[in-house]
Amino acid sequence: MTSETQPIPAAASGDRSGDRRLQQIIRSTITVVLAFAFTRVVSLAQVFIIAREFGVGPDADAFTAANLIPELIFNLISGGALANAFIPVFSGYLAREDRPGAWKIASHIINTVFIATLVVSLIIALIAPWVVRTFVASGFTPDQVTLTANLMRVLLVGTVIFSVSGILMGILQSHQRFLLPALAPIMYDIGILAGVLFLLPTLGVYGVALGAVAGAALHLGIQLPGLFQIRARWMPQFGWNDRDLWRVIRLMLPNVAALALFNINFLVMTNIASRLGTGAVSSFGWGWRLMQIPQTLIGTAMATVIFPTLSALSALNDAKGKRESMSGALRFILIGTIPSAVGLIFVGRPLISLLERGAFDASASALVYSALQFFALGIIVHSALEIVASSFYADKDTLTPLMVRVGGTVINVSLAYVLSGVAAADFAYTNGLLPRLGFRPLLAEVQPLSVGMLAFANSLAIAFEVAVLLVILRRRWHSINENALARTLWKTLLASLIMALAITLISFLWDMLGLNNGRLIYTLALIGLEVGIAALVFFGAAWALKMEELNLIPYILRARRKAAPA
Repeated sequence: MTSETQPIPAAASGDRSGDRRLQQIIRSTITVVLAFAFTRVVSLAQVFIIAREFGVGPDADAFTAANLIPELIFNLISGGALANAFIPVFSGYLAREDRPGAWKIASHIINTVFIATLVVSLIIALIAPWVVRTFVASGFTPDQVTLTANLMRVLLVGTVIFSVSGILMGILQSHQRFLLPALAPIMYDIGILAGVLFLLPTLGVYGVALGAVAGAALHLGIQLPGLFQIRARWMPQFGWNDRDLWRVIRLMLPNVAALALFNINFLVMTNIASRLGTGAVSSFGWGWRLMQIPQTLIGTAMATVIFPTLSALSALNDAKGKRESMSGALRFILIGTIPSAVGLIFVGRPLISLLERGAFDASASALVYSALQFFALGIIVHSALEIVASSFYADKDTLTPLMVRVGGTVINVSLAYVLSGVAAADFAYTNGLLPRLGFRPLLAEVQPLSVGMLAFANSLAIAFEVAVLLVILRRRWHSINENALARTLWKTLLASLIMALAITLISFLWDMLGLNNGRLIYTLALIGLEVGIAALVFFGAAWALKMEELNLIPYILRARRKAAPA
């Protein structure tokens, strides 16, 4: 058997360092997954309460739109773009045991990023109404524009806090400390939940925004004990003549541009959705948020853990180690996301029906489910993109993902404009077939399929990016263990299709017995039955297909035993 066909190459060849690396990765991944899982539990509590209060109405649309620009600022200045450039440089100081130099560059980055975020946030706050009308939601009414602008100003306060907190996550992860950074999002969600529970009754949607700011402060605070533990130092200096500071900035610029394009996709789709009728913006946002639950638990968790490992292997010029680590992570992604995507398509409707309380009615469920089912493909490709892009960043190549992102952005925007029906309506207006409506929505009542097509356009664009990056990576590394990836792909697809048949049969029998009556207890029972049997069927099919990745179970069990005392 060649190394390409081995499920655990390093361990099977007797490589003890590879075996230890695998167990460390699994152990760290379990820690991150458990923390992210708890985050999503808290997040779902928010979803239920917010959905009950606002449904997919004007307030929900305004809050969803208001969060786009603050999130864009964070992503561009102090989010993933900075982390992917900062961690390799900061880790280099730690590897050379130059801790004074490490804290010096960390201080320069923190101070510079904080000032940059503060200045940009103040400027956006001053011109918020113009930003909303021009870039975010041209289809909103004047009252919605005002509400969205005011919410945006509140949320920008949290963005300034995140500018520091995001860098602290990179510092702790560079020290192979993943627990507190993984707990930080939980604290953020707890802050939002507190706003929903205690401020929403009196302040309305502004209470949710204030809760988000409190959550940002908690996100920062939970990481401070970890900094004390590693004896972190902060210096009140900018160091704008520091070469490594500018090195980090040069490395992050292509990634900033790539993230900007990604966020521009969402700005454009939000703008298009604002022209489809009331509820389209928030329905698209709900679908995206629900899709991110499995995507975060699988894709983001694995990418968080594997990136430092890929960076270290790249620094050692260990091509074989990089191939095995990337391929193993990507196979894990396929096994986790494909059945999750299929499951959301077949179980998503009863899941969303659990939200039907208060302002969130059956029509709202239909809109959200339309977005969610077309986002199902996104669970797979968004998760895969995190691993594939990390492979380029580990090699200190941030330009190639940017160039591919340009193509993905063109595909995303074009498909969203055409498939949603906006292009056809604009053509009709231009040629005098319909009266021009200006900035008002195209339709009085939003159509579910139009919202779903926005999600589908995004999923197709990301799939394009993953495919192109994998082709480039295979040429550079001479192999990405593609035979093993192909086997995992078709076996997982087949097992997932068998699982889908089982879910369909259960749903059919449930309807025949007359149990599909909309009562909460019956809906919960149906979901539990479908999920439980689906899991058993999937793993049974995987075992029958002799899926090699099942051999990882002993490693996972050992990793859990070792992680338990910690």
